[in-house]
Amino acid sequence: MQVLLFTILTLCALGILSAVILYFVARKFRVEEDPRIDEVEKMLPGANCGGCGFAGCRGMADALVKRDDISDLFCPVGGGDCMKAIASYLGKAAAEKQPEVATVRCGGTCAKRPRTNAYNGAKSCAVAASLYVGETGCAYGCLGYGDCVAACAFDAIRMNPETGLPEVDPDKCTACGACVKACPKKVIELRKKWPKNRAVYVSCVSKDKGAVVMKACKAGCIGCGKCVKVCAFGAITVENNLAYIDPQKCKLCRKCVNECPTGAIRLVGMDPLPKEPKAPAAPAAPKTAPAAPKAAPAAEKPAAEKKEAPKAAEKPAAPKAPKAAPAAEKPAAEKKEAPKAAPAVEKPAAEKKEAPKAAAKPAAPKAPKAKATPAAEKPAAEKPAAEKPTAEKPAVEKPAAAKPSKES
Repeated sequence: MQVLLFTILTLCALGILSAVILYFVARKFRVEEDPRIDEVEKMLPGANCGGCGFAGCRGMADALVKRDDISDLFCPVGGGDCMKAIASYLGKAAAEKQPEVATVRCGGTCAKRPRTNAYNGAKSCAVAASLYVGETGCAYGCLGYGDCVAACAFDAIRMNPETGLPEVDPDKCTACGACVKACPKKVIELRKKWPKNRAVYVSCVSKDKGAVVMKACKAGCIGCGKCVKVCAFGAITVENNLAYIDPQKCKLCRKCVNECPTGAIRLVGMDPLPKEPKAPAAPAAPKTAPAAPKAAPAAEKPAAEKKEAPKAAEKPAAPKAPKAAPAAEKPAAEKKEAPKAAPAVEKPAAEKKEAPKAAAKPAAPKAPKAKATPAAEKPAAEKPAAEKPTAEKPAVEKPAAAKPSKES
């Protein structure tokens, strides 16, 4: 019994002595700490997610109190309101930062990206990525084993069994970046959070050429550059066969969505623009427009004819004598043609001049014969009546050549 009591008293004495020694040691070597650190830690959300770059909220609070410039520090979970409250308490200026949300940049669903093999190893993206490219022909796409889901501390990501891709709930996402670090393919990206959860982004990270991409995935970016030509704000660039939309420059005009031939540009929270103002429809209008001017000259032709018709109508309105004048010119033209046939008649005329020179005297009274005149009047009969005065002159000239024929 005495041994038991002695043991108990000895242990109590040692305990008291150790406590006194520890007390004086703690007082001697204690570290002075700013009491504001505790207050700042209480203002932080306490998620200890590591999104700020520190191990926990305590490290973030310590940095906020000790640093003079806190513009580089930001708590993604607390957001801008939390940082403003801490800055006002510490008497410092906090930089404003736009809210962000995690975005899965892969559109290779089970339907658009068929499987080419089966993986039987550990269901982990990190393990599968270290072994080979994956179950599909795309070496850049999501593996679909859910490492990002396990890394999210806010239950903001879940796997969709129909598509085989992760989906982010923007209302729950705090942009801590844990899922970004957990993804071995770097498919998840923190992007600007638009009002009403709207977004426009390229849901592809493949850097292969267009033909290779289309064989592996029907929803991949082929780097055609059509979206770059349409964008009026310079928000889209194509590098390494891959288009990228800068969220800081994008104005959500949605023109690039209609231009993408493969549907790699995804639109969230908005309806696409109507398809009428497409680029192919615009050139169609100029093609039909020139057709109208072509038809216009055709329509002008009758108008020109109408103008000529009045001119022709005006000519008859003039005195009738001019009509006869042009008509008279026709026989004149015929007279010129008549000498062509005249050589046949002139041949006997030449012979007659040599044979009976004295016979010219009896030929004088026979000049006005009626038989010669009808022959000359035949062309005149075919012409208008107004041509009679001009037609009589050739009638007198022709019989002169015909007289020697009878005498011979």
